[in-house]
Amino acid sequence: MNNYCVYTLKCSEDSYYTGVKNDVETRLYQHNTSEDKKAFIYSRRPAQLVFVYYFQDIDHAIEFEKQVKGWSRKKKEAIIQNNWNNLPDLSKCQNSTHFLNKPKRLSSAESGLGEQS
Repeated sequence: MNNYCVYTLKCSEDSYYTGVKNDVETRLYQHNTSEDKKAFIYSRRPAQLVFVYYFQDIDHAIEFEKQVKGWSRKKKEAIIQNNWNNLPDLSKCQNSTHFLNKPKRLSSAESGLGEQS
């Protein structure tokens, strides 16, 4: 049975790289020794393995890899630190213009300014 893993590397300049592979140790070696100057890791070496999550199904691994790649740095660091429970809070929009973060307006009934006779 094949095992696939989603892995995250921490690069020398403190960025993160996430990928998927069935042999993460070999892939880490390849990242750190490649001569491909166009590769993301090339100018950010050495890279250190900081997270691995295993899957039996390659499609699930690829789906999770894509999800992690779209995450904020804080969400990536939460799973690196095994703080999966923090993900829901880190997923909430903190933007002051988001409708959940704006002060609630009271309806005329709630404010006591309803119809007067």
